[in-house]
Order: sequence, then structure tokens, then C-alpha cells
Amino acid sequence: MLPAPSSPAAPDLPGASAAKRQQILEGAARIFAAHGYEGASMSQIARDAGVSKGTLYNYFDSKATLFSAFVQQSACQNLPRLFEPIGEKRTPEETLVGIATAMIRLTVSPVPLMLHRIIVSEAAAFPHLAETFWQNGPQKAIDIFAGWLAERTREGVLDVPDPVLAAELFYALCQTRITGRKRLQLPVDSDPAHIEAIARLAVRVFLNSFQPGRDRTTT
Repeated sequence: MLPAPSSPAAPDLPGASAAKRQQILEGAARIFAAHGYEGASMSQIARDAGVSKGTLYNYFDSKATLFSAFVQQSACQNLPRLFEPIGEKRTPEETLVGIATAMIRLTVSPVPLMLHRIIVSEAAAFPHLAETFWQNGPQKAIDIFAGWLAERTREGVLDVPDPVLAAELFYALCQTRITGRKRLQLPVDSDPAHIEAIARLAVRVFLNSFQPGRDRTTT
């Protein structure tokens, strides 16, 4: 059994302080969504969150620290849901379908779409944004899934020589059709039936490459 995704480091705060911190994070999410990272100011965030700038800086000493906390919280909330199928009694194929379906639903939900837009548009000017996002989101997901693939390979259920690369390939497959169009704000069918159909197709393509006994020789 793989360990559950670890929660991001957060200060051990009493109830009232934890609630205030959450209030600030929610205000920050709205401002980042509306103005991006560069366009957001600590004054705007404080105003939206209903706190003074002094209170805001008591919790987060910079906009970069606040953005990092927001990304970490998003990962903490989403990763456990993404990997729920791992803890259930399913066949490997159905586990993969469950993860793929959850991945597609996650990547087309509002907060991940917003974060992706910010990272892509502002990474050149603020490279730490991309690093923060990668380490707390995709990298954690890749590591968890690669661990599961390695376990299935040891059991002989799958044959995955490079679990990390395979995890990256799987997540790329999950972003086919629906996620790519959603990120560009193009019209696309994202109802549950279509999401499941794309998930099952992604899993079939993936398993065709990593079934035991497959000839990996190349000419």
C-alpha cells in the first residue's frame, strides 16, 4: 500500500488563527484568478479577504509566500481525491480508469485551470511560480503514481521499466481532447460520459505499452 499524499507544511495555528489564514487564502485565490500573479497586489488581497495589510503580513511575508501557500493547499485538497482508486479493491485496469477519470475532472476544474493560466503566462518573468506549482502538484502526482506502477511491476501485473516516465506519459494521455481545449477556453464536451470515454481510451493506450510479455525490441 502506498502512503497517502503528504500535506504541505503549514503553521500549527489555533482555531481562530487558522480560520483567518484560510480567509486570506480564499481572498488571494479570487485576486489571483482575476488579476494573475503580477497584477495582484497585497493591498487588493487584504481588501478582498477583509483583513488589514498588517494582519496579512503577519501570516504571509510576501506575495510569493502567499502564492506558494495557495498552491500547496490546492495540492493538499486535490491529490487525495485523485488517488482514491489506489486504496479501493479494483483491478489494475479499473484503478487506472479511476485515476484517469479523476485526473481529467481535476484538470478541467476552475482552480487548476486558473493556476495553469497563471503559470504559463508568467513563468518567464517569475520562474519560482513554475517551480512551486511543479513541486507541489505534478511532481507529487508523478511520484505517487510511479510508486504504484513500480509495485504492480514487482507483482508481475504490469511491466514498466521506467515508472516515472510512464507516469508522465499517463498524465499526458489524460490531457488529450478535453483538458487541452478547456485550457484554451475552446468549446468541448466535458460531461461525465465523455470524460469516462477519454479516460478508458487513455488507459487502453497506456496498457498496450506496459502489459507483461510485450516485446520491447526495436528495429
